[in-house]
Amino acid sequence: MGVYTELFYLPNLEYFIAIMDQDEVVLDGFEPYQKQTYRNRCRILLANKVESLSVPVIGGNKKKNYRDIEIDYSQKWKNVHLRGIQSAYGKAPFFEYFFPYFEQVFGKNPRFLFDMNYELLTVCLKLLQLNVKVSVLEKGGQTPEYMDIRGLISAKSAMGQYRFYREKPYFQLFGADFAPNLSIIDLLFCEGTSAHAVLRASQKK
Repeated sequence: MGVYTELFYLPNLEYFIAIMDQDEVVLDGFEPYQKQTYRNRCRILLANKVESLSVPVIGGNKKKNYRDIEIDYSQKWKNVHLRGIQSAYGKAPFFEYFFPYFEQVFGKNPRFLFDMNYELLTVCLKLLQLNVKVSVLEKGGQTPEYMDIRGLISAKSAMGQYRFYREKPYFQLFGADFAPNLSIIDLLFCEGTSAHAVLRASQKK
């Protein structure tokens, strides 16, 4: 049992709910890169608002394959992201345990967005204790015999219009109102070892 899906940057809860019961996740690095998607952005909760973190890329036009998209290190995005994550979650219960895993990936300065996102996904699956195999298509045009959920988790979807996720509040550091479906790091830093159970409770039946 498996799914064919996109590779996102520090994906949201819905993404992990969609893949958590699968044996295998298949990713396609040969697909044309799409701007304004979760491929290079995620959402975190700061003291006074939900903030989007975006990774700048070089080129990024649809004529390029996703796996060939390079990260633009001429912009100081990495410092912004690391400071933003530390500001948002530095006082969270599990921050000191989990943050070094992510910091290590950023510290490698991966050249390609696809490679960085792949490493971050691997870290997230490990910390969530999800035993899901991740595979990458070896050439373009391949179609695995799995359920295709590409396009079902979109940065352009209206709030609340979720295919796999239902809002199930958990502990968050800021705000009287719960902010749903943020990057998985929000759940990991705030709930730690309970994150898996929260995902399970957040599954749409």
